[in-house]
This record gives sequence, C-alpha cells and structure tokens, in this order.
Amino acid sequence: MADVLGKLSTGPASQRPDLLAEPVVAALAAWPAGGDDVLVAPIDPELADTAAFCAAYDVAPEVSANCVVVAGKREGEVRHAACMVLATTRADVNGAVRRHLDVRKASFLPMAEAVELSGMEYGGITPIGLPPWPVLVDPAVAAAPWVVIGSGVRRSKIVLPGRLLEQLPGAVVLDGLGLPVG
Repeated sequence: MADVLGKLSTGPASQRPDLLAEPVVAALAAWPAGGDDVLVAPIDPELADTAAFCAAYDVAPEVSANCVVVAGKREGEVRHAACMVLATTRADVNGAVRRHLDVRKASFLPMAEAVELSGMEYGGITPIGLPPWPVLVDPAVAAAPWVVIGSGVRRSKIVLPGRLLEQLPGAVVLDGLGLPVG
C-alpha cells in the first residue's frame, strides 16, 4: 500500500469525521462493507485537483480515481449518475453512461448543481454519501488493490480497496466506462 499512499498520512476514516463531508460520515456509519478498510488522509485543499494532488503527494494517477457526476433526461425525467474512473482515463459520458441511463444525451452537472445535490465540495465529490443515484464504476477502479478518491471536501482524500466501491448502494461495474486520455 505504500506505493499508493506516496506522502499521504492515513488513519481510519471512522475516527476522523472532521476530514469528511457530512453525507460521507453518515454513509460510512451505515455502510457495513467499509469498516477499517476506509482510510482518510489530510491534504492541502489547494492541491485537491487530481494533477496537483498526484504531483505533490507522489500518488500515481493509476491509483487515483475521479468521481464525475452526470445527468441526462428521458421523457422529462432527469437521471443522475456518479462515474468512477481512474485519473488516467475519462468517463465515456455520451457512450457507456448515456446508454446505461437510457437517455438521448448525458452531460456533466454544472458545478453549483453538483455541489447542491451532493452536499459536498466541488473537487472533493465522492461516491460515498451521494443521493440514491447509480454509481458507475470502471472495472479498472474496482480491480485496484487500493485507490485514492475524494472525501466530500477538498482538505482530504479517502484511500480504500477498489472492490469496496462495487459494494456501494446503486453501484454497477460498467465495462467501457473509462476511456484512455489522449
């Protein structure tokens, strides 16, 4: 796990609610799968964005996962989803996500709407504690022995085994979700 953590100093997330957004604290308390395998590490909030974070804390992008929130409409109904992809990829929003949501077009949520609906800080949004939306997980994220994700706030990161993300309420491992960047 030292390769994953780089310069991060972690501890059990259950013992550091001060480093988590309120919806994340509540979700972890109700999530039996998490337990002691969910760790949290304080970080400089100015370095929360993926590229800056990975560089500053010596965390490889291959073990850093991003959570992007998307929405699409079908017959007047808005359908949301959270997508978990490695930092080395981008979410196939108008391919895999659009088909999964069964919408004509899917788009990233605007920042203000993502913050309001999630109850989390932009740049720290995590799938843990989101409203009851599908959580689409790329197979590479689910297969990662350890992955670094947001904590709901910009001042920390969660570290957990990728397999735990498959056990979140509404989680679906979706082939083809993460597309190579470039």
